[in-house]
Amino acid sequence: MTVHAIVSAVTEKIIERSRPTRQRYLARIADAASSQPKRKALGCANIAHGFAACGPHDKSELRTGAGPNLGIVTSYNDMLSAHQPFENYPQLIRDAAREAGGTAQVAGGVPAMCDGVTQGETGMELSLFSRDVIALSTAVALSHQMFDAAVYLGVCDKIVPGLIIGALSFGHLPAVFIPAGPMTSGLPNDEKAKIRQLYAEGKVDRSALLEAEAQSYHGPGTCTFYGTANSNQMLMEIMGLHLPGTTFVNPGTTLRDEITKASAQQALSITALGNNYTPIGRIYDEKAVVNGVVGLLATGGSTNHTLHLIAMAAAAGIVLTWKDLAELSPVVPLMARIYPNGKADVNHFNAAGGMGFLIRELLHRGVLHEDVTTIMGTGLKGYLVEPKLNAAGALEWKDATSVSHDDKVLRGCENPFQSNGGLNVLEGPLGQAVIKTSSIPDDRHFIEAPARVFHSQEELHAAFKAGELQKDVVAVVRFQGPKANGMPELHRMTPPLSVLQDKGFRVGLVTDGRMSGASGKVPAAIHVTPEAVDGGAIAKIRDGDIIRIDADNGRLEILVDAKEFAQRVPAIADLSRNEEGTGRELFKAFRNLAGRADQGASIFEVA
Repeated sequence: MTVHAIVSAVTEKIIERSRPTRQRYLARIADAASSQPKRKALGCANIAHGFAACGPHDKSELRTGAGPNLGIVTSYNDMLSAHQPFENYPQLIRDAAREAGGTAQVAGGVPAMCDGVTQGETGMELSLFSRDVIALSTAVALSHQMFDAAVYLGVCDKIVPGLIIGALSFGHLPAVFIPAGPMTSGLPNDEKAKIRQLYAEGKVDRSALLEAEAQSYHGPGTCTFYGTANSNQMLMEIMGLHLPGTTFVNPGTTLRDEITKASAQQALSITALGNNYTPIGRIYDEKAVVNGVVGLLATGGSTNHTLHLIAMAAAAGIVLTWKDLAELSPVVPLMARIYPNGKADVNHFNAAGGMGFLIRELLHRGVLHEDVTTIMGTGLKGYLVEPKLNAAGALEWKDATSVSHDDKVLRGCENPFQSNGGLNVLEGPLGQAVIKTSSIPDDRHFIEAPARVFHSQEELHAAFKAGELQKDVVAVVRFQGPKANGMPELHRMTPPLSVLQDKGFRVGLVTDGRMSGASGKVPAAIHVTPEAVDGGAIAKIRDGDIIRIDADNGRLEILVDAKEFAQRVPAIADLSRNEEGTGRELFKAFRNLAGRADQGASIFEVA
């Protein structure tokens, strides 16, 4: 099938731009690959430490056997719903490995923090940097060189990107990502949003708000709205790192357990010890990266991935830019309406046709590369299936549906919700920014209003409660970038700004901070770069300046005399309150090293 001319052109530009760094990366992982287990070259004391705690069978296999050993890198904890299901995965994986003639060991754990728990709290200032901590933790886990392949247990916001970066640093090892799946549907998302807004207006009390939240987030599994966690899972499938059709199967089911076992066995089948060697560094190439961007655009995915996709690509020697996203967006139709872009949740998306239908339609449209390597040894046409249990309880794959079962949730490319992707990149005298257009009403894609400047979301809340924002306004919330305070999500601003918009005011947001996949219906120019603390023009905005957000034409403007604006002295903020407490003192080095948002906001070198 012919690939769309623009998709092909963007891919070729990425390939050419990345050639030097990609070649160095591929040479490095080729040098690390071996047809013999690395552990066989370890000293006797070294390898004895590596199998000392194993049972007799596994100890014998690791000591003298030729079978592959699978490393498990897990983000399990039992406080967070998305990661609690991983508690029993290691035993399932060990059993599956033994059945396949191999062994498996938990190589190490990585932290998994929840932006839902830390939202609006000081702990949120560690959130983005936790991605790079997870990458470092993954490298430590795999540094023992005991493994021939690895499986990665992770779901949420920074966990999967961190695991990918860590896995790519060991790009010679095959890698399979194993999801936990979403929790079953609870309180409908639009009802939850309504209660949040009523609470912001003071019309319901805290007990009513807590009850609504508890009914929404009620059991094991990923939160069901389409935020960063579920965008992560979509990406792993469309990039060929999940078993096909397995992304949105609920936890605690026999089908989910069988998927976990099959994932482990698939990882063991593609090691360098056999004939189907498929390292992650080869899977994660320029075409896979473009496929990930296309999937994000087609589903209205998380704005966090305008950071993560760039950082993940860099770990494989690939140079991805915001301009690439902007050039792809016009040719990728928005096919899904999942909250916050609609009323449905990911369970409804999966029931309507899910990933198999989505991939089929995008391939037919010509905006996905089919000729990619996947963990299954197939191109993306191998992902037009979904898993089922047969009469004997064994896992098998059936053809995915070729029609949507609910066109309010999922549509084909011929009848999309909108003709272009759910994300856009803005440019102008204030720098570059990202906007999520899929959740914004059509009449709010263009906002022009006076600025009101804040240096924290708490200041904005105080102004709202004091009645100072009852007018057309563009809230400018600055000094929220990675170098300033770790770039926390700023969702506490969504309810008050939504209240103002519902009253008929023309409302917008401009910030060098994040809003993530749960970005609401208020037009928000986020990730403004350069950030205020790094010499960005956002630091020169003053109260009353007219700001223009033009989502459709990709512009972010300040309507003041250019000469006068250039001569302004940038504002300075007191950031001392962000430097200590809740572990923030330990992350000073991260703040100092953090790169720009348009380069992934990473502490690691840009490719």
